[in-house]
Amino acid sequence: MTGRLYGVGVGPGDPELVTVKAARLIGEADVVVFHSARHGRSVARRTAEPYLREGQLHEQLVYPVTTEDSDDYQGEIDAFYAECAERLAAHLDAGRTVVVLAAGDPLFYGSYMHLHKRLAHRYPAEVVPGVTSVSAASAVLGKPLVERDEVLTVLPGTLPVDELAGRLAGDDPVAVMKLGRTFPNVREALERAGRLDEAWYVERATTRGERTARLSDVDADEVPYFSLAVLPSRAGAPVDAADAAPAVSTVDGMEPLAGKGLGEVVVVGLGPAGPEWLTPQAREALEAADDLVGYVTYLNRVPDSPRRRKHASDNKVEAERAAFALELAGRGRRVAVVSSGDPGVFAMAAAVLEVAEGYPDVPVRVLPGMTAAHAVASRVGAPLGHDYCVVSLSDRLKPWEVIAERLAAAAKADLVLALYNPASRSRTWQVAAMRDLLLEHRSPDTPVVIGRDVGGPQESVRVLRLADLDPTTVDMRCLLLIGSSQTRVSPSGKVFTPRTYPTG
Repeated sequence: MTGRLYGVGVGPGDPELVTVKAARLIGEADVVVFHSARHGRSVARRTAEPYLREGQLHEQLVYPVTTEDSDDYQGEIDAFYAECAERLAAHLDAGRTVVVLAAGDPLFYGSYMHLHKRLAHRYPAEVVPGVTSVSAASAVLGKPLVERDEVLTVLPGTLPVDELAGRLAGDDPVAVMKLGRTFPNVREALERAGRLDEAWYVERATTRGERTARLSDVDADEVPYFSLAVLPSRAGAPVDAADAAPAVSTVDGMEPLAGKGLGEVVVVGLGPAGPEWLTPQAREALEAADDLVGYVTYLNRVPDSPRRRKHASDNKVEAERAAFALELAGRGRRVAVVSSGDPGVFAMAAAVLEVAEGYPDVPVRVLPGMTAAHAVASRVGAPLGHDYCVVSLSDRLKPWEVIAERLAAAAKADLVLALYNPASRSRTWQVAAMRDLLLEHRSPDTPVVIGRDVGGPQESVRVLRLADLDPTTVDMRCLLLIGSSQTRVSPSGKVFTPRTYPTG
């Protein structure tokens, strides 16, 4: 007797949204199958983790390609699924129960469907539905998708801009999936269709990394694949209340706190990652605040509380954000302006203090936080053990010529370099230019530390030679430490810069 095949939807990412039937089948399975890219991480497997048991066989199906940029994408994918189907057929022929995990719903833009088409006519097969990301996005937004006679359209962001714009025209609700690298095209299509202002962005709905914002406020460099755009029901819009979370909130109509005089603004550094990086002083300021103001990604790291309001905005409106916080404080509210890392290092402290010159009566305090540079350095040893300088490679607020001059001066002075904002999807050449400039003054063997998402769930830290620095491996979530002539790597792999410097 052959085994039985199950395509099991595990929902959008929250293990508590796995259905009772799905949880039972996962626990009973002889073989648990999941897909991943070459990095090995699987959203579906992580979601199903609480329901796995010891002794099960695991089959990891690693995609050979993850985008359609390949010259023979369809051919490679077809061959991949044919091979995967035969791998699963071997288990089924042996009488084993095989459960294929699928994020969301198995037959809703799911990879399982390709296995189902190849195996369901050969073996007993059953599909167990799961909560889709579209339903999850509607839930976390708290906005109805469809009402009465409205028609919901679901689109893949991979469609050409013209086709997307055409399908977006009209008044009915829409969900656009598969964002990531397609985000600029989706945004352009929404703008062409005249619907950008009603579009919402939802990232990793129902997970710890969940994020929501007005789509018009989202930076294209920070959009992962597991995100979507939602144009919710117009019939379901609030009747008597304005929509929540504008790009920068307004204080109009907000009454001063009862019994309060002038408030204050406290600029708080959250550190580079989770709550373990937050200082007790910063935590106390957050708890005491009436209002939290900040870039939406950082604000989402602070737990919600019914006693304080959150005012999220895009990362390109620092002056407006600072003015809003100061206006709130002027009405007697205790305001915490939130920054990642240390607020005084390429963050909100300078912006608030600059705007505060126009609010001389509003007190402003700055509370320090663990910097990303120090967090990365701690992972490898003490590369910042001697003199060093900190430079941002972003040319959004200063010209590249100034950056290049400062890099050259630091290199000539033999300083260790901590480099923030090294690259993004729109800034792709600066890392190579920096490397080539430094190689004019530094040995090709100079140690380089690349820290990515340090303290976060996808942390990685690499040590390599300056000459071997590959710009394509660096993105906006990385921080680079470039050693001086004295920085060295110990036999145990620790990187450090001695506190003494040679004389003569």
